[in-house]
Amino acid sequence: MAGITAAMVKELRDATGAGMMDCKAALNETAGDMESAIDWLRKKGLSKAAKKAGRTAAEGLVAVAVEPGAKGATGVLVEVNSETDFVARNDIFQTMVRDVAQTAISAGGNLDKLRAETFPGAGKSVDEHIAEMVGKIGENMNLRRSAGLTVDEGVVASYVHGQVTEGAGKIGVIVGLRSSGDKDKLAALGKQIAMHVAAARPLSSRIADLDPVVVEREKAVLAEQARASGKPENIIEKMVEGRLRKFYEEAVLLEQIFVIDAETKIATVLENAATDVGAPVELVGFERLELGEGVEKSDDED
Repeated sequence: MAGITAAMVKELRDATGAGMMDCKAALNETAGDMESAIDWLRKKGLSKAAKKAGRTAAEGLVAVAVEPGAKGATGVLVEVNSETDFVARNDIFQTMVRDVAQTAISAGGNLDKLRAETFPGAGKSVDEHIAEMVGKIGENMNLRRSAGLTVDEGVVASYVHGQVTEGAGKIGVIVGLRSSGDKDKLAALGKQIAMHVAAARPLSSRIADLDPVVVEREKAVLAEQARASGKPENIIEKMVEGRLRKFYEEAVLLEQIFVIDAETKIATVLENAATDVGAPVELVGFERLELGEGVEKSDDED
């Protein structure tokens, strides 16, 4: 097994908030596997982290584009990475990223389709144009991710956090709301919910949409924590059920408390909005991209 490096210990500490020695012990116990080490710390009660936060190590921009239709709308997000923040603040790079986002609408947020789409005014694919721009700007760049959603009736609202230029910044969010009600009021509500998503980082829209692997992993950790209390298995099962509900309140958008008023559940916010909008409001879904999420620099880049 490769030795446990200081960089690995630091990464685990950043992800969990646990002490340095505890992090080193966790990595030793789990043969250096980061996800297993996080679970080990949680089982020992040394970390409250529900999931590993992606380490932001890439530069560039996340951009958003929304195209209203006759009754509904389509919204997309793209992440284009660069080596340095300096390039991310370059006008040429910013214009290119906005154009990539606009092009992504026709691809519906599908990354492979977007790469092959014709870049506006270039006569070549998006991938080919970005490769050409690498030579012009003198720094490596790549189209990393794309996401999108469409609403047949209603709005797709957007929000950019840490905006560097119009429609692009550090975090991009799109939220789809289905309703036949007042579109302006619906759009205002959608933007507030998009701001909430940027801050609250939900994993899914609904409990049923959560990745079963994530749920089972959470159950295993909660059960181990409960057993450490010495309670009998029938009590442990009830403890896990209660703590799992708390996990849903933290991880699922409709179960979360609205950050705007800090007291109303998002599901209730949508129910209450029907009166103001003039028709029932349904959450279609959301997409959230954070710049560099899950990308890590090698040791020689630090």
